[in-house]
Amino acid sequence: MTTAVASNPYADLGLTQKTTAKKADSLGQADFLKLMTTQLQNQDPLKPLESNEFLGQIAQFSTVSGIQDLQKSFTSLSTSLTSSQSLQAAGLVGHGVLYPSSTGFLDGQNGLSGGVDIPASGQLVVEIVDGSGQVVRRLDYGTQPAGTSYFNWDGKNTSGETLPSGNYGIRASLTQGSNAQAASTLAAGVVQSVSLGANGLSLNLAGLGPIAFDKVRQII
Repeated sequence: MTTAVASNPYADLGLTQKTTAKKADSLGQADFLKLMTTQLQNQDPLKPLESNEFLGQIAQFSTVSGIQDLQKSFTSLSTSLTSSQSLQAAGLVGHGVLYPSSTGFLDGQNGLSGGVDIPASGQLVVEIVDGSGQVVRRLDYGTQPAGTSYFNWDGKNTSGETLPSGNYGIRASLTQGSNAQAASTLAAGVVQSVSLGANGLSLNLAGLGPIAFDKVRQII
């Protein structure tokens, strides 16, 4: 009986089939130690590894080990901080927060509130602007000291008419002598829910949508 012997068609043609070995992305601690041990076992007896070279490799091994441990520690710390922030943010649901914005939400009950960052004492004027860019109310607060000055708009225009709920623009100007300049504004919003996404923790505000948790300047 003749036994069939499997032949390699590539070899019969004088060719060899290439095999692709999967390359490791990086060396771990075990790989590094094995590599160093193999080097010591196969070193030239007439030219042994210099002590400073050996110590240098030991130092590299310690550095690699330390970096890996540090990465694990940072990962654990990041997870803990995220959990802590989530708990803090969840406690803000139903509360008001103050954050940098040039747009506020008029809810029809509590008006529209916010603040203005004042770098130095001056005459403060806050203007409320509708969707078409028209100034519907001008609030003159007189001389205000440096710091954060707060305002509240009752939702009425210059004629005393109550305007519909919605988003309105906020503009502030500060006059010092003959010099007038724009000032940074803050808007107040009520936290409805908390979200944790790819960009981090965010607060969802009534009528205004999400803002980053780290943008909150004050809880009110």
